[in-house]
Amino acid sequence: MSDIRHDWTKEEILEIYNRPLIDLIYEAAKVHRQHHDPKEVQVSTLLSIKTGGCPEDCAYCPQAARYHTDIEKNDLMSVAQVRKAAEEAKAAGSSRLCMGAAWRNVRDNDEFDQVLDMVKTVYDLDMEVCCTLGMVTENQAKRLAAAGLYAYNHNIDSSEEYYKEIISTRGWEDRMETLGNVRKAKLTVCSGGIIGMGEKAEDRCGMLLALSNLNPHPESVPINGLVSVEGTPLEDQEVVPIWDMVRMIATTRIVLPETTVRLSAGRTQMTDEGQALCFLAGAGSIFAGDKLLTTPNPEFNKDMALFQALGLNPQAPYKKGGKPTVDEEAYKTRPENGEKIKWSRPGHTIEKNVAASEKAKTPSA
Repeated sequence: MSDIRHDWTKEEILEIYNRPLIDLIYEAAKVHRQHHDPKEVQVSTLLSIKTGGCPEDCAYCPQAARYHTDIEKNDLMSVAQVRKAAEEAKAAGSSRLCMGAAWRNVRDNDEFDQVLDMVKTVYDLDMEVCCTLGMVTENQAKRLAAAGLYAYNHNIDSSEEYYKEIISTRGWEDRMETLGNVRKAKLTVCSGGIIGMGEKAEDRCGMLLALSNLNPHPESVPINGLVSVEGTPLEDQEVVPIWDMVRMIATTRIVLPETTVRLSAGRTQMTDEGQALCFLAGAGSIFAGDKLLTTPNPEFNKDMALFQALGLNPQAPYKKGGKPTVDEEAYKTRPENGEKIKWSRPGHTIEKNVAASEKAKTPSA
């Protein structure tokens, strides 16, 4: 079952997902050891380089401008600020810095030029560089690659069907086209989703089906547990059970054997024992640091103590892929006329998203 496949069916993935948990973990652990060093975990730091004010209506996101949350909005960080954050992350044990900006899509402007300089700056520190900036065109992805970017993150969030219950301001096809543009630029692909948003097991497996149909498979798949934030449409969602997280990690490991499965958001809601089960089931990466963009995350020292208890070691940078080559002229050359942006706006109505938006407009008593 550990052979690389691109022809999974949803029924097959559901059968794996619904196996007795003990059997599922055992099978996933075997696959993990066949394709990965089970004693190594890649440690990343996620840095919000531009926070809040996003025009999208993603039901889970506290950075959406239309919802009223306690997120402090910040303009784009400076290159010097990013360098300092990267140096601190590296000193604490991270081999990758992932920079996130609350944008709908990248635009060929001064801010994107600044992000490209950030990428080159972190690259020069001998760290893997990842960005998550929204939708990107093929040329924008190529400029990022030329600046030294190693990976681009663009999550598909859930199944194509359930996606429409969470987001109405951009289409599923935009997500898939962005992943295609990233691949054309010869960047590694990081794409996963969130569980605990009210979806069914069929939706979780539908997400894995879509990712498994990509050829090649994404190099990284983050599995996030929803962190419900007051003011968002999903503020009342219950914490996803640890058994669901372990089950999802294990199923991902079996369906995508060579992919690094990232144990991402929601770790503050887990015990050390729960996280240990996730590592046993095939998780090979974590985001470290006290914050994931805007949501809480375990501190570095706590993670390193858990690593020591479990006999795990942080993975060196570029362990699973060569260091990119920088082409300074290519990344600094902005298109003269720019590319025509054709990202969709589906425009259907999601009642809970509308209700949260209206609530945000109502003055507090």
